[in-house]
Amino acid sequence: MHHQPASELIGNPDYPAISFGGYRGTSRSEQPTIAQLKEDLRILHAMGIRFLRTYNVQLPHASNVVKAIRELKDEDPMFEMYVMLGAWIDCAGAWTDAPNHAEEDVEANQAEIQRAVALAQQHPDIVKVIAVGNEAMVHWAASYFVAPKIILQWVEHLQGLKRDGTLPSDMWITSSDNFASWGGGGSEYHNDDLDSLIRAVDYVSMHTYPFHDTHYNPVFWQGEEFDPRDVDAAMERALEYSQNQYHSVVKYVQGIDPDKPVHIGETGWASVSDGFYGPEGSRAADEYKQALFYQGMRQWTQSSGISCFYFEAFDEPWKSSANPTDSENHFGLFTRNGEAKYAIWSLVEQGVFDGLTRDGRAIKPTYSGQRELLDRHVLNPAP
Repeated sequence: MHHQPASELIGNPDYPAISFGGYRGTSRSEQPTIAQLKEDLRILHAMGIRFLRTYNVQLPHASNVVKAIRELKDEDPMFEMYVMLGAWIDCAGAWTDAPNHAEEDVEANQAEIQRAVALAQQHPDIVKVIAVGNEAMVHWAASYFVAPKIILQWVEHLQGLKRDGTLPSDMWITSSDNFASWGGGGSEYHNDDLDSLIRAVDYVSMHTYPFHDTHYNPVFWQGEEFDPRDVDAAMERALEYSQNQYHSVVKYVQGIDPDKPVHIGETGWASVSDGFYGPEGSRAADEYKQALFYQGMRQWTQSSGISCFYFEAFDEPWKSSANPTDSENHFGLFTRNGEAKYAIWSLVEQGVFDGLTRDGRAIKPTYSGQRELLDRHVLNPAP
């Protein structure tokens, strides 16, 4: 049995991380089975992933992921996988016409935190991090966001459970949120509660999405001074954009707590879009750009001692079930059918996935592994 403390895993390049759902269907009511989750976990383990991020404990999913890991560890003592367990946090009246961002949904949040604690207690060798809320403080999460004070209270509650021995003292507690929510953007997020939260967490988990900003803040993406045909240069700028967001968070956080580590809880690039990011929009979405972003992001974070819970492992069609070509459905490194996208073709060629299947299908490359077919779908970021 491996008993690694979070401090030895987070920021350690030997434990690459990824965000994982494993949902195959167009609705989350269709939960992946333990057998399906084990298939996915074997695939991720084969490619070197050692740390998974989940998002809520409301559904059976997260506890099934942990059970699947437990079964794989029981079958093979060398199987090693850890979990960053997300506890979903909502404001009062979340997902209604009148969300109250000043108050929390106490009942729901309390039940969610209790479920997270119970799962972490049952499997302390697997659950190494609890994240209170996912993008729960960022103001554009208009259906559910809360003030930092609410996240702070739950973080302090969990830190108290570590002190009294209810939770392992070497488990880490964080909240996973947009770079601006952590002080790396506008001053509208800067307040005493945020500063107290920075002191209270064991590390800061920040999100950075240059992909979305090719639409919302396209200054780095296209302009007079950039050659629109130079896709590689555009992707270098996208990576720099993320690096700048990371450094802006580090600067703010270190001003409050000089020793607080900052890691990346989410970043990713979609391979398909019919909307803001597709042929009629910013032209950001295709497998070639996704590959450059993934490889650049891994290289930078791995060499800098930053954990990066890359978003995401497999495409999840439930995200935008009404529109199959919505970018939200296409952030995976694998398609729903278990095809490996261009970012990881080389792993297929190396035989990393030999003998592994997803829903009975062997792992094959997209576009039948033919670069010239893929290249036909690469979009120049031209205005």
